[in-house]
Amino acid sequence: MRIGETYRTIAILALIGIPIGIAVGAIDALFGRVLLAITAFRDAHPRQLIPFLALAGVAIAWAYRRFGKNTGRGMGLVFDVGHGTEPEIPLRLVPLIMGGTWITHLFGGSAGREGVAVQIGATLAHGVGRKLPLRDAGNTFLVCGMAAGFAGLFRTPLAACIFALEVLVAGRLEYRALSCALTASFAASMTSGALGLEKFEVPLAEALAITPASLVQLCLAGIVFGLVGGAFAWCLAAAKRQAARIGNPLVRIAVIGVALSVALLALWQGRYAGLGTNLISASFSGEGAGGIFVWDWALKFALTVTTLAAGYQGGEVTPLFSIGASLGVVLAGALGLPLELTAALGYAAVFGGATNTMLAPILIGGEVFGFENLPAFFVVCAVGYLVNGNRSIYTGQTRI
Repeated sequence: MRIGETYRTIAILALIGIPIGIAVGAIDALFGRVLLAITAFRDAHPRQLIPFLALAGVAIAWAYRRFGKNTGRGMGLVFDVGHGTEPEIPLRLVPLIMGGTWITHLFGGSAGREGVAVQIGATLAHGVGRKLPLRDAGNTFLVCGMAAGFAGLFRTPLAACIFALEVLVAGRLEYRALSCALTASFAASMTSGALGLEKFEVPLAEALAITPASLVQLCLAGIVFGLVGGAFAWCLAAAKRQAARIGNPLVRIAVIGVALSVALLALWQGRYAGLGTNLISASFSGEGAGGIFVWDWALKFALTVTTLAAGYQGGEVTPLFSIGASLGVVLAGALGLPLELTAALGYAAVFGGATNTMLAPILIGGEVFGFENLPAFFVVCAVGYLVNGNRSIYTGQTRI
């Protein structure tokens, strides 16, 4: 009877994950396609839009202060609900985070997008789970929703499933949510794809042979990428503490927003604005190192930290992808590794180093760049995880 009950619960969770994934994937498609249109519009009019970043920031901060209550904590709130220290995620988080992120990107803030998708998925799925007569269903479906949000936006369902399972507690997988997280991830990815949200992928030309020499090269790459990812997490936390010394959030975002506008326009007319997908494209454009400046990764690093510390909305993951890819282009020659492969390894491993995850970035590498180089991604991401200093951009993440 106990075995039968176990399988029954697994099947129910898996089935419920499908409609959750479809709903979250549809929202992701809407959010992602609007964001891409906004990005294209801003790229066409940087001088007309970026100067108003401070005013846009004030509008975001005012909206959160007026309507958001504790939703301004974003991923911190999601993690607290996952750990049981908060009861629920208010539904008003969804329009606030979507609108705030669209505004941030329209006016040039250097931020990501995954925070929106993960928070939307977590909010919707946790709300469903709390109504189900299953043990600990709310938190189980929180993980399911996080997986669906990530998968719907990036269309990497395997990585999304594992990311949601491993990110709440570093060093432990939330296997109780595996069945619904898996079905929700695939449902969300297929739904957003059917609704026109394209997947970024760059199949690499050939697989790297694992030899004693290449193993040393990969370990060195992992050390650099892991340290940069850990440094990003540390700098973001430190920058948020410093920014908080300006007690009024409206004044804070206005002052920092003015400085960001000047910097973003002065540095190659908005090259470092928005998601950083331009740097990712340049890293894999076939132009070699000619499309990437040696300082691109560092400036994207600094401007993303500043944008998020000020209080603008979005996320960190896509900028981390761009930081890692552009850093990989710079390091390829010194490491003696193929340029595109090193950019791909940086794309995955810097993300892993900053989120304190190991399995998800390995699968990101496989789903985006092809599974032929999975051993190389495993080595680099494992070493990056070991050297990142146990730091994470998600301050609510617990460690064991």
